[in-house]
Amino acid sequence: MPFKFFLKLYARLIGLTILIILFCVALFVGVNSVREQYWQERYAGPLMQWIASTPNARQQYHWLSSTYDFQALDPDDVAVSDVTLERLAYGQVVAVDTSIGQQVMIRDDEGQVLRMRFRDLYSDVAEALGLIARWHLSGIPSESRDQAMEQLSQSLDVTLSTIQEPDAVPDSDVLGRVSSRGLSLYQNASNGRANVLIRLEDGTLIDLATSEPFDQWAWPVLGLLFLVGGSVLALALYVAMREVDSNLRAVESVAIRIARGEMGARVETTDSRLVSRLAGAFNGMAEHIQRLVGVQREMIHAVSHELRTPVARIRFGVQMIEGTSDPEALQKQLDGIDGDIQELDELIDEILTYARLEQGGPVFALQECSVTDIVRQVVSEQQMIRTEHVIEADIDEESEHWAMSDLEPRYIHRAIQNLVGNGARYAANRVRVHCQLDEDNCRVDVEDDGPGVPEEDWEKVFTAFARLDDSRTRTSGGYGLGLSIVRRILYWHGGQAFVSRSEALGGAKFSLVWPRKKPIEPSL
Repeated sequence: MPFKFFLKLYARLIGLTILIILFCVALFVGVNSVREQYWQERYAGPLMQWIASTPNARQQYHWLSSTYDFQALDPDDVAVSDVTLERLAYGQVVAVDTSIGQQVMIRDDEGQVLRMRFRDLYSDVAEALGLIARWHLSGIPSESRDQAMEQLSQSLDVTLSTIQEPDAVPDSDVLGRVSSRGLSLYQNASNGRANVLIRLEDGTLIDLATSEPFDQWAWPVLGLLFLVGGSVLALALYVAMREVDSNLRAVESVAIRIARGEMGARVETTDSRLVSRLAGAFNGMAEHIQRLVGVQREMIHAVSHELRTPVARIRFGVQMIEGTSDPEALQKQLDGIDGDIQELDELIDEILTYARLEQGGPVFALQECSVTDIVRQVVSEQQMIRTEHVIEADIDEESEHWAMSDLEPRYIHRAIQNLVGNGARYAANRVRVHCQLDEDNCRVDVEDDGPGVPEEDWEKVFTAFARLDDSRTRTSGGYGLGLSIVRRILYWHGGQAFVSRSEALGGAKFSLVWPRKKPIEPSL
């Protein structure tokens, strides 16, 4: 994976993560602000409704004024919004956050607004409920106290129970505070709720248990956050996949155009594309297919031209045999036909070899072999065939030291043989094969003292069925495939084949260069 693409993808993921976190935090704060407002009004509702339904509540519960700033106000004197006044008119309990805590309001039957202030709404409301329960239960005889406790529990939405078992008594600190004040607020260790221990005048201990405190991490909130976060992630993934799908559709469109015959169609490759590597590989494949199609067309045209001459000669020879009775003339025609058939066989072999190398190459089984031994073998074989030329191998001691190379010996032998045979075909008298091997690369130069190749034709000579001037025409033999085969063999070895002019002999100089050792594939 390209490092630039990795950084871009990583930056997108970081940005998406930050976006999801910010969105979830904003949603968390917004939802909990509404939930907390609703919880405050629902929690303080029974207390305020009890006070609002009590006649002369301000005089009856006068002791609430000093602790919780209990007041009865005219609606016009209450500094609240119109929405709050409207809610109060409907008989709802309204909680408003202030700089010194929460103020809770309700409208009584006389139209006045009853207001109480709490520094900590959960604990203060629990304590106020305890004070009211203690005030009402203190004057009730013990035999009718259970019924009064049940009524208070239902009205105040609390649980009142008499403590009778010693194990149910809280710790000594709570009992000490009850002894001095008559009641004590404490937290239930089992469920985390606020409880109020009340001591009546006859010494009876009553426990008041309130509802659960506000939980900002409630499961519905967490579920909503997961749902929203997952939805944002799914949306981002959908957008990203749409981009990938768009890029893939672009590749698909180009593939369809190529299938219709538009061989020049290519996929646009830019850094912004997520499938840029695929587009690059696809364009490389398209280039290769276009070249193969071109080569195929050229080969069909060239092969039809190359086959026409020996076939015509064979037909002519057959016609001559039919009208010949002279044994010597007959043998001459048969020898000519045999030579034409041999020529056809060689041409077909060259064409098959070139096609196999051009259209994907053979399955090379590279093995460690001596380059210098192959050179000596080729020189020895060609010298036996072409006795009229001097064919020599020039190998120094340094090259002998690095002679072992990873190669396919049969094809390297074929490449060097093609060059030596080609050099001997056009050389005046001498062909030299020079080896220059080192730790990294192998180089084999084949030089001759012939007319050489014009510089403007140095690349053309490697084209299949290429024809140069009269010095290198059919009169010298060959089909124009030998050098093309050489280049493809070197290509599949990871090397190159090129031509220049020999400074030592004055003729052509064909060079083969390839890496001495095949690259080590990284382990997965």
